[in-house]
Amino acid sequence: MIALNELTDAAQKAFPAEKLSPGRDESWGLAAEMGWLMVRLPEEDGGLGFTREASTVLHLEMGRVLSAMPLIPAQLGLQAIAASHDFAERADWLERLAGGEYAPLPMLSAKLTQGSDGTVSGTISGVFEGDMAVAVVAQLPGGYALVPLDAPGVSLVERPIWDPSRRLFDVVLDGYAPVLMLTDAAGAKALHDRLSGEAQLALAADCIGAAGAALDMTIEYMKVRRQFDRPIALFQALKHRAADMKTRIVVAEALLWKRVRDENVSVTELAAAKVLAAEAFRFVTEEMVQLHGGIGLTDEHPCHLFLKRALLNLQLCGNADLWNERVGREALSTTA
Repeated sequence: MIALNELTDAAQKAFPAEKLSPGRDESWGLAAEMGWLMVRLPEEDGGLGFTREASTVLHLEMGRVLSAMPLIPAQLGLQAIAASHDFAERADWLERLAGGEYAPLPMLSAKLTQGSDGTVSGTISGVFEGDMAVAVVAQLPGGYALVPLDAPGVSLVERPIWDPSRRLFDVVLDGYAPVLMLTDAAGAKALHDRLSGEAQLALAADCIGAAGAALDMTIEYMKVRRQFDRPIALFQALKHRAADMKTRIVVAEALLWKRVRDENVSVTELAAAKVLAAEAFRFVTEEMVQLHGGIGLTDEHPCHLFLKRALLNLQLCGNADLWNERVGREALSTTA
């Protein structure tokens, strides 16, 4: 098993911190070449068979550079197919996706209805980089399915978003007849819970990696920005604000690694780690903009890239309101 620090070093050499949002297509090719798409694929299926810790390390590092490639939804889609042992075309699709084809798991909820003839209509939202996908893994009314984007009744619509480092699409179904079923309706919940937990961890890692990079960038700026003939980093009030940023990150990262290493953790507990990380990320980026002064408000400076990613990450796979309510309800049920 490769050591986690070796994986971190390899990621930092391939994607140096000073190059934010490296090109999507070039990054995708490099990630595929380095085997990152196969990190969580079992060895018996031709993958690397690594644990949650390894994928978490990669998502942390990709967060640091605000990666434009859709590594998170790609890994989740591959895990969904790997978990579907009754899927007749499982081996063929695993080989295709491990080799660089892209079939993502959507990161937002779908609104779908099933007709009396079994066809499905509606919208699958939150498909990142849908223009490079060959299919999507979606939860349909009859269970999870692989939906080829060139199938009859399937179309792709881009949804403009504030974050210029990513592209978001809807997959629109109009009388689509599912063929490539991964599960039936009965097996959908177990697969959903498995994928949801993995998505929460991946998003939390992305948030923490990006928040750490935002803090580093802010501190470097505070060292060179001078006011009253001295660096603003020497001002006690600004030191306290930087310390608050660091504290938020450290607490969120501690919870993330605790959840990563807990094999019995619930989906709600995993989501709590994502919410804490995303809210810490938002806090850090808002402080980042203010501490950079006037340049922090311009499009020419990368502050806005961090803030926009933080605001979008908050909404993916369930926002804070949804998960805070669920945590509260579960806490009440255990004390009733």
